Amino acid sequence: MEYNTEREKIVISEYGRNIQVMIRHLMDIEDRRQRTEAAYFIVSVMAQMNPQVKESNDYMHKLWDHLYIISDYKLDVDGPYDPPTPEMQKKKPDHVGYQKNNIRYGHYGQYIYDVVKKVKEMEDGPKKQAILINIANQMKRDYLNWNRDTVNDLLILDDLYKISGEEIVLPMDTKLIPTNEILNKQPQQQQQQKKKNGKKKNNNQPQAKQVNPNRPNKKQ
Repeated sequence: MEYNTEREKIVISEYGRNIQVMIRHLMDIEDRRQRTEAAYFIVSVMAQMNPQVKESNDYMHKLWDHLYIISDYKLDVDGPYDPPTPEMQKKKPDHVGYQKNNIRYGHYGQYIYDVVKKVKEMEDGPKKQAILINIANQMKRDYLNWNRDTVNDLLILDDLYKISGEEIVLPMDTKLIPTNEILNKQPQQQQQQKKKNGKKKNNNQPQAKQVNPNRPNKKQ
């Protein structure tokens, strides 16, 4: 009996040992045309064994790269793509980097800062005032997502004043969306969905069999 620990290490475990053995056998085929045809067949089998690869747009390219990698970059066939190199596999990806935006109120997000900056450039009028109310309401929603307890409307208006660089001032008696409405909106939607699902289940249940009044009663 031969244990797996004594066998050759599997390069890409998703395809299993049999695929690796088949790819190793490819390099023993002397005729290049036959070797290429066999490589195409193995790639089709790899696609069936690892279907999640198909979720990417360039999945065929990845399958052929995996074919070359499993062969230890020694396979020589006429494939549709250029074979990868060991140096490419060892190369580390470039650092994505971090956002350098230093915002004071992180729970509102960069989007609120950008919108407020745009609104500051608008002319004063009813349209600008309506947009500012919508911004304040969105800030209240964001705040309650961060702190689910409660929030005073004056705090939201004060934060808007500070985010705008002390240029936007909404009246202190501005009425924003009630806190209870924001917090209970999602549970109400869930309850409505449950009611709809319950009605569908009731409609699918078989109706009770109606008694024929003209049929004699056996109990009598």
